[in-house]
Amino acid sequence: MAADAKVMEVPGPDGSREVRVSSPDRVMWPDGGDAAGGPAAGAAAAGPVTKWDLACYVAAVGEGFLAALGDRPVTLQRFPGGIGGEEFFSKNPPRGVPSWARTVVCTYPSGRQHPQLVVDEIATAVWAVQMNTVTFHPWPVRTADTDNPDELRIDLDPQPGRTFTDAVEAAFALRDLMLELGLTPWVKTSGNRGVHVYARIEPAHEFLDVRHGVIAIARELERRLPELVTTAWWKEERGEKIFVDFNQANRDRTIASAYSPRPLPGAPVSMPVRWEDLRDVTPAEFTVRTVPGIVSSDGDAWAAMTEPSSLGRMEAALELWERDLEAGLGELPFPPEYPKMPGEPPRVQPSRKRADPDEG
Repeated sequence: MAADAKVMEVPGPDGSREVRVSSPDRVMWPDGGDAAGGPAAGAAAAGPVTKWDLACYVAAVGEGFLAALGDRPVTLQRFPGGIGGEEFFSKNPPRGVPSWARTVVCTYPSGRQHPQLVVDEIATAVWAVQMNTVTFHPWPVRTADTDNPDELRIDLDPQPGRTFTDAVEAAFALRDLMLELGLTPWVKTSGNRGVHVYARIEPAHEFLDVRHGVIAIARELERRLPELVTTAWWKEERGEKIFVDFNQANRDRTIASAYSPRPLPGAPVSMPVRWEDLRDVTPAEFTVRTVPGIVSSDGDAWAAMTEPSSLGRMEAALELWERDLEAGLGELPFPPEYPKMPGEPPRVQPSRKRADPDEG
């Protein structure tokens, strides 16, 4: 008979904490990959990953995980029956949040406000797993100022016909561009086929300004790699290219945290890597089973991200935005749940607009 609950003891700020994990044998991933890097490696599967396995994983990578998550509002992507079942996103803290856990009030695109969980301790991360969280989505802001991002995040998303290797090629070109703009780039796998590139920035600009800086960087990257990169929002216009998802820079839009598991076969993890290693890695090698050992032997690839020398400013990117405005390049579409924004083009698929010239 499956155990009803287990208790995990983890370090806290004033000693240890005990976190109860109910249904520890619940299968979160039916196929949890293997030590060789998941099913894609062709080796025999190591079996399912349970809820207890997931709790042990977040505790094992706690230092790097908290460096990415800590002091940030977090949205929880939860799977009560494992990744093959129902999923939902918790923006409000789930019921029963522990007394030691912190929350912060965030403002959403609609103007409404409500609190979100802050994961400042390993115990809070383990408790989130107790609530069946698989993927942690932190905002790019600190709790002291939830309106001005302190991280610039760029999502390189391969469209059908492109691969992780193609995204890596785009990432290296993006790294060069960001360095030219005075930004220090850090890279991680998405946990799927994409690549995420981050930079720490001074929290001196609100979300819309940061979005404009990201759009300007994306357009410049597209100019440098026109056969590989696209900024086209509509899928029908992207072709077989790497889409630079500029809308991830909006308020209330988030990217899976560094070290966060993803709800995909093999229990993959969004894994920070060093630039010198990026061309040699395979995303499937980074899983809930393998990452603790990798971190133990190789350390955290993002350990120096918080050093003062890594902090950049948005001014050069915003100068690119102003230059593009003068050249006639304006705002790009916002996500569909956003209110209509100033200067935004019509939210109509190009094919529908051509079919109905009066629409939009």
